[in-house]
Amino acid sequence: YQPLVFFLKDHSFQELVSIIKWSIKMDISSIPPSPKKGIVNLIVEIPAGSRNKYEYCSEAGIMALDRILHSSVRYPFDYGFIPNTLADDGAPLDAMIIMDEPTFAGCLIKARPIGVLDMHDCGEYDGKLLCVPIANGRQNNIVSIQQIAASQLEDVAEFFRTSKGLEGRTVQIDGWRDYDVVEQLIQKCTPNKKKTFKVLKKTKTTI
Repeated sequence: YQPLVFFLKDHSFQELVSIIKWSIKMDISSIPPSPKKGIVNLIVEIPAGSRNKYEYCSEAGIMALDRILHSSVRYPFDYGFIPNTLADDGAPLDAMIIMDEPTFAGCLIKARPIGVLDMHDCGEYDGKLLCVPIANGRQNNIVSIQQIAASQLEDVAEFFRTSKGLEGRTVQIDGWRDYDVVEQLIQKCTPNKKKTFKVLKKTKTTI
């Protein structure tokens, strides 16, 4: 522990506070949305089964509790966003991922998109990717939403229909599209002007 003692002695209290703040801040500005075709980086905000709605706060570089959902609804899958994208609603592109066990807020997962849930929230397009983790070898054969039970896909759609309805918001579920439309959607949400992958500030609260 001697090196640690010398380190502490060589820095003032304010310097140590600054170092601690810097070390715990989540800087996602250098994370590309898609490291290669067919693969995305996904940052989890809400673990599956949770009623707590966390959101990434770009100013502070941490996850913040936004609100708690009504007791009748819980997130069906781990839920988050594709970093350094900008969707039609002014927020990063939303994404869900099918995990064997829930992860945690702030977890970075390399994932394979297999489809997208098309929906409109208060008149604005608010599509959500559905993905599987690259790290789970047992899911290597899952490449399409056609391989996911129709009842499970309907449960996901019903979650958004119910949760938004309970908040008094108008939502239109347009249905699921397969993996072949995902690449175009990601490109649309990643214009060339964001090549530096700067963090995008959310302009409104979304589910």
